[in-house]
Amino acid sequence: MADAPASRPVLLTVDDDPAVSRAVARDLRRRYGQSHRVLRADSGADAMTALREVKLRGGTVAAVLADYRMPQMDGVQLLEQAMDLFPAARRVLLTAYADTSAAIRAINDVDLDHYMLKPWDPPEEKLYPVLDALLEAWRAAPPRPADEVVVVGDRWSARSFAVRDFLARNEVPYRWLLAEEPEAHRLLRAAGIAGADGSAPARLPVVLAPGPAGGAPMALADPDDTALAEHAGLRTRPREDFYDVAVVGGGPAGLSAAVYAASEGLRTVLVEERATGGQAGQSSRIENYLGFPDGLSGAQLADRARRQVAKFGAETLSARSVTRLETAGGARVLRFADGSSVAAHTVLLATGVSYRTLAGPGLEEFTGRGVYYGAALSEVTACAGQDVFVVGAANSAGQSAVNLARTARSVTVLVRGPSIEASMSAYLVEQVRERANIEVLTCTEVVGARGGEHLRSIVLRDRDSRLEREVEAHHVFVFIGAAPRTGWLDGVVERDEHGFVKAGPDLLVDGRRPAGWTLERDPYHLETSLPGVFVAGDARADSVKRVASAVGEGAMAVMLVHRYLARS
Repeated sequence: MADAPASRPVLLTVDDDPAVSRAVARDLRRRYGQSHRVLRADSGADAMTALREVKLRGGTVAAVLADYRMPQMDGVQLLEQAMDLFPAARRVLLTAYADTSAAIRAINDVDLDHYMLKPWDPPEEKLYPVLDALLEAWRAAPPRPADEVVVVGDRWSARSFAVRDFLARNEVPYRWLLAEEPEAHRLLRAAGIAGADGSAPARLPVVLAPGPAGGAPMALADPDDTALAEHAGLRTRPREDFYDVAVVGGGPAGLSAAVYAASEGLRTVLVEERATGGQAGQSSRIENYLGFPDGLSGAQLADRARRQVAKFGAETLSARSVTRLETAGGARVLRFADGSSVAAHTVLLATGVSYRTLAGPGLEEFTGRGVYYGAALSEVTACAGQDVFVVGAANSAGQSAVNLARTARSVTVLVRGPSIEASMSAYLVEQVRERANIEVLTCTEVVGARGGEHLRSIVLRDRDSRLEREVEAHHVFVFIGAAPRTGWLDGVVERDEHGFVKAGPDLLVDGRRPAGWTLERDPYHLETSLPGVFVAGDARADSVKRVASAVGEGAMAVMLVHRYLARS
């Protein structure tokens, strides 16, 4: 029996030109009419009415295609409002050639998935392939109610921020409630963990998820990341005891390796401590990655890579901290913080790097309470209309500054050196210079922080005059340098003086192989001083800190894994 019309996901097309609207709907019904409900509207207001009706009836929306030039409410404004009702729906802007600049701006403003130039005849070449890919992405990440997971906590609690950041980076929809709100009290009472007077418990944050069959919500008080991941439906334990390759780290290098390994038939497991995507996954906009001339967000890149990993059958373990790498005969064993382990013939180290921390009185105290390392996705909305500081001069700092400047009153970029040109790509330098509300302060460093419950001010030092001054600050985003996440490898594989892992030719000294090397050959190009253990991406000594090079090294490492397995 065919699905009832109301149960089929909706494709909504919006255009104020009735002839165009009918033509779009005709093309959509011809291809997708059996599996989707195709609705059309002649204005933004009519489209929002249709979306609200679908919402009230419990339906889902797979994609919204909106014309850019419409009176009263243009296509970008419509897509922005549609996000509030159906955040997982794919968003497409229909434009004329003269409107392409507006479409490119919309990619950032509403996280646009695609824009299409009208007309697109023939649809078999210019319309259907685009929608096929978008609908596949929508099906691979089925929408869940935004309130499926609720976080109750304090606004300026570092742990509350960490929980929200973990969920946001893992793309787990959640609703955030302050502990003093009446609705938070009601939910906590329903979960049976509220105080005698209905107030929040002493241990915050509390993470709530719906109970079985509509029963009382299940609650976790101040969960660690592993418990939080399991509560949110992420996999934390391997299905098998042994794999062909275990990838440690889910940044671009690790995701690339997992895709190539699994697609070539290797039993593959990827282990990630925080969230797949790594530092690149937090980038608001990557514009110089090959094949994406209009750019894409780090979250979009990570989401597509995650779906590829799953498509080819690789396992992804979340919130697992690897504390030790051991050998057991021909096997390589990864030990986790909870004492469990997973073993494989080979291991790829793709742990990437973390941002270095600021040093100075008060700075550690306000981490997560005004001082944030990386893009801190869950905090960006709180910066609207605020004065924000970005510390750093590389691409990640520039991307964050441009993104924040769209809603913040002002963004001040603090740079230790004499300019941003030396370490930031030219296209980003231009964007930073073009924004009237971005100011760049060179030869300036942050040396202290002050406040009470949360950050109130930071102390700046001029590196030339050594003079210090205190400025009001509530949001500081830090992107300074790179520290490799390799401390757990101490004494296991060779590293350089900064902690980056040596590999291949770098291990040879005057033609001699590294100490303890047992094979009758030199280490392969990405192989570490422990045979069968490879390294790729930013964690490798002297690597190029770019997404494209990390992806390439991940693919190359899999080729070397095949070579190692064939000769073992």
